[in-house]
Order: sequence, then C-alpha cells, then structure tokens
Amino acid sequence: MIRTPLRPLARILDARNRGENPDAIERENIRLRHEEMRDRARRRAEGRLLVLAGVFFVAFSIVGGRMAVLAGTEPSEPTTSVAGAQIFAQRADIVDREGRILATNFDTHSLYAQPQQMIDPEHAADKLVEIFPDLDRARLIKDFTGTRKFLWIKKKLSPEQKQAVHDIGEPGLLFGPREMRLYPNGRLAAHVLGGTSFGREGVHAAELVGVAGIERHQDARLRDPAQAHEPLRLSLDLSVQAAMERVLFGGMKIMNAKGAAGILMDAHTGEVVAVASLPDFDPNDRPALPTSGSPSDSPLFNRAVQGVYELGSTFKIFPVAQALELGLINPETMINTKSPMQWGKFRIRDFKNYGPELSATKVIVKSSNVGTARIALEIGAARQREFLESLGFMSPVHLEIAEASGSTPLLPKNWSELSTMTISYGHGLSVSPMHLAAGYATIANGGRRVTPTLLHDPTRTPGERIITEKTSAAMREMLRHVVTEGTASLGEVPGYAVGGKTGTADKPKERGGGYYKDKVISTFASIFPAHDPKYVLVVTLDEPVETSGSEARRTAGWTAVPVAAEIIRRVAPLLGLRPEIEPRPLAAISLTSN
Repeated sequence: MIRTPLRPLARILDARNRGENPDAIERENIRLRHEEMRDRARRRAEGRLLVLAGVFFVAFSIVGGRMAVLAGTEPSEPTTSVAGAQIFAQRADIVDREGRILATNFDTHSLYAQPQQMIDPEHAADKLVEIFPDLDRARLIKDFTGTRKFLWIKKKLSPEQKQAVHDIGEPGLLFGPREMRLYPNGRLAAHVLGGTSFGREGVHAAELVGVAGIERHQDARLRDPAQAHEPLRLSLDLSVQAAMERVLFGGMKIMNAKGAAGILMDAHTGEVVAVASLPDFDPNDRPALPTSGSPSDSPLFNRAVQGVYELGSTFKIFPVAQALELGLINPETMINTKSPMQWGKFRIRDFKNYGPELSATKVIVKSSNVGTARIALEIGAARQREFLESLGFMSPVHLEIAEASGSTPLLPKNWSELSTMTISYGHGLSVSPMHLAAGYATIANGGRRVTPTLLHDPTRTPGERIITEKTSAAMREMLRHVVTEGTASLGEVPGYAVGGKTGTADKPKERGGGYYKDKVISTFASIFPAHDPKYVLVVTLDEPVETSGSEARRTAGWTAVPVAAEIIRRVAPLLGLRPEIEPRPLAAISLTSN
C-alpha cells in the first residue's frame, strides 16, 4: 500500500503561489486518511462477524440435527458411550479337556416398555403377570400410567416367553436382542465356572462380565475379541466330574453331612480333573450373596478352595516324609509312642493305646499322634515350617478361580514346640483341601512340587524337587499299608492299589472357646495306584455322622473313606486306568526246584 504524504511539496508550493493556506491541505489529507482507516476497520469487523455467524450457524445445525435423530430413535434409559459392536463382542466358550462345552453363549431377547405408546396399560399388566408371576401388577400399572418414557421388564426371555408377550399385541411392549451366558450342564462344575452377569447394557446390546469362578478370573481372556473364536480349555473332564459329583452327593446324604468337597488331581502335572463342593448351585440362575449367617452355609461357598480346616491326621505324612529326607529315621525306626505324652500342662493322646513304641511305618498305619509329635520334635519348628512352606501351605492356593484368594491358611501366632507337635498331626494349622491335594501329589509323584491348575496344558513341566524319589517311594508304601492294614481298610478298590491317609479333626467353635465334641471334619487323602501314582483324590465331609450301627460314628475311616473308594471305583475306568495285579517286592519271589 502506497501511503499519501500529508504535506505534498508540489501542492504546497502551488498553494503558496496562489496565496492559499498550505495548512488546509494537511488537514484535508488527515481527514481523508482517517476516513480510509475507519472504513477498513469497519470492513474487518463486518468480516469477523460474518465468520462468527457462520460458525454459530453450523454448530446449531449440528445440535439440531442430532436432536432430530435422537427424537426419531427408541428411548433408552441405560446409555453407553461406546458403539454397539463393542458391546456385542462375543465371549469365548469354555470347554473341558476333551473339548466338550461347559459354557457358551445363547442369543435371546430382552423386554422393555415405552408407556407413552401403550394402548391398554392395565390389560398389558394383567397379561405380563400371567407370563411372569414374579412381577408386581400394581407396580407395573403405576409405571405404565406414569411419566416414565422407558421401563425394563425382563432382561432375558425364553422363546416361549417372547411369543407369549408378542401375542398380547401391545405396541408399547418391545423386544431388544440380547446375548446371555448358557451353562448347558446346569449345576455341574458350578463352583469352577462361577457365573456371569450383565455389565454395560443398552436396549440393543449387553456386555457379559464374569462375577465368580474362572469366568471372573479369566474375564479379560474370555472377552478379548482376538481370542473369542478360541475356547478356553480347562483341565476338567466332564464325565469324571459328573461321576464324582453324583457319588459325593450320595455320600454326603448317607453320612448325614452338612457339606462335602472332593478333588481329583493329576499327581504329576497338578491339573485338576474334577473338583466339587456341596451344596452347590446352578450358574444359569446364580443365587444372591448371603447377607447374614456363616458364609459356609451358602451354596456359593467353595469348600474345596475357600474352606480352610484343620485336616487332622492326613498331615502326619509330612513330618514323617521330612524326617526320612533328613535322615533322622527310616521306615523301621522305632518311635516312642507311650501315651499320654506330657508337654508342660498339655497332654497328647492317641485314639488307642498302641504300646510303648511303634515303627515309623506303624506310626502312619496306626495314626499315632504321640509318635508323630516325637518325630516333629526331632525335626524342630524352623525346619518344619520351612518344609511346609515348600509344599505351599503358607500362602493362598494358586488356582485360576476368583475364590482362590480366600484360601489363606490360618497359621499359629507363635510357632512354638507345642505348635510343632500339634501341627504334625493336623491341629493348629488350617488349610484348604486343595492345599492338601497338592501336598499329597508332591509327596507321591517322586518328590516334585505340584501347583494346582484348572487349565489344560500338555506341555507343563515338572516343578522343583522337594524330596528324593527314595523318600517318595517309602511314603507311597506307607500310604498303601494304611489301606491294607490300617485305618482306611474300607478304601480298598480291587485292581487299583489305593493308598491314603485318614484324618478326623474336631471343629473349632465359630466364636472361639475350644472345639465341638460332636462335630468333626473328616478327610481321606488318597493316591492310586499306590505303586505308580497317577492321581490324588481328597474327600472331605463336614460334620458327618454314620448311623448304620448301634452307635454314631464320625471318624474318616467310617465316613470319608467309603465315599472316596466309591468315587475311585466309578472314575478310574473313565480315566483309562485298567484294573491290574499289584506288583510285589522281588524279595517275596523264591525259586523252586524242578
């Protein structure tokens, strides 16, 4: 831009020659310059106002258009900020080790109402109550005739229910697509599967989230769209699980028990082939959490994992195995079993008087508290604690279900010499049956530590060595003697060489103050076949009472053992184990002359 001078020399000279005032030229030029600046500023302001008006016009057009779209769609109270496709991401199936379905998805519909579109609200309420007896007619009429624009009626419908609602002919009753979780086997493996519920949801979509069991623990894996086509394969065997649950339920009823738990585990890999807790529930219709009473009274309580108990004499194999490993004893070492054993003001007694001494093997076979306590004293508190920790008894069990975090063992506040003795025969330390199964697997499989798992993995490698193969073989022989000549004689299953140890522990009172005299936890921890263990089976009964004789019997030999024997009898063929003649030691073979 060329700037015009206020006092141009040519005009000034010309004005002087004509006798005019040169200052008038300067004032005129200043006026013109100011008018030009004013016009330019006005044009700039008008341009900015025009741009701003355009911006407001576009913004209000977008808002108005969005309002028009919303006004033309179906109303929905539960809103979500994500696209429906994300909610519809399918949850992966869960299958057993053979690929059989344990949990899958099922397409169904939800039912909702738009009261403003209803023609006859009272008639609709009457018909809905006929179809869904749990609905409140008065509440429905109040909602249908009020000011609400949207109302959920049912989140899930069966095809028959949907057709019945459709036949009402009410335009204000509408259906939305819904995907629900289906457990086709009902109660089977309920505590493992856990269950799901709806998370974020809208009229046309709902998100399935795990609320318990493996559904919750593996929720991220099951909801991952990249893995939705690949089922989660568990270590459970559906056929074995069904057989064990059936026998365990019958045994619980026959033995008049309050509850029961059963665990069948691969002795080498730690894979849980079957696990049950009774009473149980149907994950298709999961009950609500209890608001009062003891958690163990709820069918949701997993006794196999969440239940931590003093498991009695089943613990006796651990101090004996440790003493063998340390070289303190051998199977024939004689142990002082004079009863009662006095320790300060405390007395330790045996169930029967077994005489002044027993061999280490007989201490296990006869289940001597005194003998086990004396062995534990030789080991010492520090070494005992270290050994039990190496078996996993000091921390929650590592298992792929949400409830495993609640399996924290109850340890003595002061691990004294008295605690060392009582823990050696299963009192003063509370663990879950799953802890016990893993411990027995470690002792029986050659001495490799076992970590329980519910996920099938054929490539799983053995754990660290805890005891030697020699110690493991000696313990297997002792456990076999418990069945052939000891407290678990009812556990014999011909052809499967069962070995195991019984345990009967008095139940502690809920509010402290000692133990009940007539309430026990009876347990049988077993291995089979004992000469070459493939599986570990733990059966625990809560407050059993066997009443077939003239007096009530509560010990594990009369309650848990026969139930475990029947389970082995049923499931061993399903596991592919053929009955076989038990091998005998070579020393028993002699040559005959011709």
